[in-house]
Amino acid sequence: MNSEMKATRQSYGEALLELGRENENIVVLDADLSSATKTNLFAKEFPSRFFDMGIAEQNMMSTAAGISTCGKIPYASTFAVFAAGRAYDQIRNSICYPKLNVKICATHAGITVGEDGATHQMIEDISLMRTLPNMTVISTSDDTETKWAVKEISKINGPVYLRLARVEVPRIYEENQKFEIGKAIQIGDGNDATVFSTGVTVSEAIKAQEILSKEGINIRVVDIHTIKPIDREIIIKSAKETKKLISIEDHNIIGGLGSAISEVLTDEIPAKLIRLGIKDTFGKSGNAKELMKHFGITAEDIIKVI
Repeated sequence: MNSEMKATRQSYGEALLELGRENENIVVLDADLSSATKTNLFAKEFPSRFFDMGIAEQNMMSTAAGISTCGKIPYASTFAVFAAGRAYDQIRNSICYPKLNVKICATHAGITVGEDGATHQMIEDISLMRTLPNMTVISTSDDTETKWAVKEISKINGPVYLRLARVEVPRIYEENQKFEIGKAIQIGDGNDATVFSTGVTVSEAIKAQEILSKEGINIRVVDIHTIKPIDREIIIKSAKETKKLISIEDHNIIGGLGSAISEVLTDEIPAKLIRLGIKDTFGKSGNAKELMKHFGITAEDIIKVI
């Protein structure tokens, strides 16, 4: 991993600006949080294609739905707790049901929001969004992957939920890394264990991999950036080739990445999966790194399990 640190919300803002320059059909909506979601970068250069809807997230989603029917590609942004939570009804009935081309880009997901506390720590959004028919769900792990995702989702026709974080993470991938929606990325070929991870926990899994390798324990890390449609093939392959399966996520263990993997295992190759995540409880206010330790989603927690 590269020592360079950047929050995926920052990468989102930078990539959105680049995309706006490339495609005049890109329109951005925000709900009074553009300096935090980094859509202000787009707004500064393209003020006529940016709409600050105020603290009215439900209205923002309905407006984005309407704009999409006119041939534009709206990117609707706010914090994950407001996007997936407050505007769930509008996403379900006004975007997913008619399968409209709206990109919901939700920042500040998970307990790594930190000091904002439990009311703003959205740990249910993967569960909510992946159960919606027609919805694609993506959770990116670093700067390179996020910039790819922001541009790539503009090429597919239909609803997308892109999950982004507030906390800074290291760069994992070089700029020439190849990504594909629905295809996870395997890092390493170890057969002692597989650690399935997504978002901010991918770098934690890689840290664990590096530490364990010095002890003669070789694991593989699987970055599942696309939660839906999930890469069934790599899950089955890992279950066959490795001795232990672990999932780790900055999300409730109910309904999230671990649940999605468990569903595949149940269908295809029954195997035990140890799920690391927020254990069916609300978050707490505190430093992001301290909260990750408190809720057991760090490299150290992976090592303990293995």
